[in-house]
Amino acid sequence: MAVLRPVVYDAGMLIAAERSQVKVWRAHRAYLTAGGVPQVPAPVVAQVWRDGARQARLAHLLKGCDVAVMDETAAREVGELLTRAGTSDPVDGAVAVLAAWQEATIVTSDPDDIRQLLDRLGSRGKLVTVQQV
Repeated sequence: MAVLRPVVYDAGMLIAAERSQVKVWRAHRAYLTAGGVPQVPAPVVAQVWRDGARQARLAHLLKGCDVAVMDETAAREVGELLTRAGTSDPVDGAVAVLAAWQEATIVTSDPDDIRQLLDRLGSRGKLVTVQQV
C-alpha cells in the first residue's frame, strides 16, 4: 500500500476552490477520500478570508483541512528564509517551511515564487514537490 504524501495548500488553491473550479474540488475530494488531510498555514487563511457570510465554499473547503498554526520557531525560520531568498512574502514563506518540514506537495497558483523559496531551503526544499492549480 502506497503512503499518501502530505499536501499543503497555498492561497491560490483556496481562491480556486472559492471560485468553484471543478478540477480543484475533484482533487481535494480525491485526497480526502484517500485518507489525507490537507494542511493550510494559518497565514494563508488570513490572506484569503474576508467575509464568512460570502465565502461558504471556502469555509467548506477549510472544514476538510488542518489549519497549521505558526509558532515562534516557524516564524523565525520563515523570516530567515525570506532574507536568504531576497523576498518579503511571509505567507509564501510559511507554505514553503511547512511543506519542507513534512516533505509535502505544495498546491499553488504561483509555482515560480514557491520554487524560489524551496531552492533556498537546500536539501529540505528538494524533497518538496510543487503542483500548479
